[in-house]
Amino acid sequence: MTDRATRYLYLARHGEAAHHSPAGSESGGGPGGGSGGEVDGEANSGADRDGLSPSGRRQAVLLGRRLAQRPLTAVHHGPLPRAAQTARLIGDQLGGVPVSACEEAGDYVPYVPSADELPADSAEFLLRFLAQASPEELSRGPELARRAVDRFTGPVDGPEDRHELVVTHAFLIGWLVRHTLDAPAWRWLGLNAANAALTVLRFAPGRPSAVLLLNDQSHLPEELRWTGFPPELRA
Repeated sequence: MTDRATRYLYLARHGEAAHHSPAGSESGGGPGGGSGGEVDGEANSGADRDGLSPSGRRQAVLLGRRLAQRPLTAVHHGPLPRAAQTARLIGDQLGGVPVSACEEAGDYVPYVPSADELPADSAEFLLRFLAQASPEELSRGPELARRAVDRFTGPVDGPEDRHELVVTHAFLIGWLVRHTLDAPAWRWLGLNAANAALTVLRFAPGRPSAVLLLNDQSHLPEELRWTGFPPELRA
């Protein structure tokens, strides 16, 4: 019988982007709040060309310093500049941990529910939000989401626990949290992530998967917390 060990998956949304996007982009905080999300956002509007703002760079460095105390063996990031720059700044604090890009960590819509899957009182709002997605996002997102689950979740083969970081976007974080909790497929909606916030998932052999940490920002000073959220969601 093959030995299996525990996977600790660290998830972080990229730092604050250099340019704010129009409604429908991730700067709005996602469908759990007032408006916005990552649908058809900075990647398509051109607002991501310059990567991170000065605040976003600070957020990334501070997150890297926090993670320097963890036994990370790899940093994965999505292909967009804001995710890549965040990952590089984090990697600078980790003392040689490999940093690499992958499609699965990108910005995409992981699943589009039908109206009858959704709560009656919010179905119209959520479907209107998802209607902002481009045809490409809608066609490629589910396959990328499936690949992300295969690549980043579940116990690992071998005798040693694995600790790895994925620097990504709010939608994938919501999708992987939903998967970890065995929640309905539509429930990635409303699970928002602040810039440079940390979520940690645990996949242990013979045990239920678990959310150890969710949207934690304790490594950030007050003025750098809750960016990427609309004001009404800033706790």
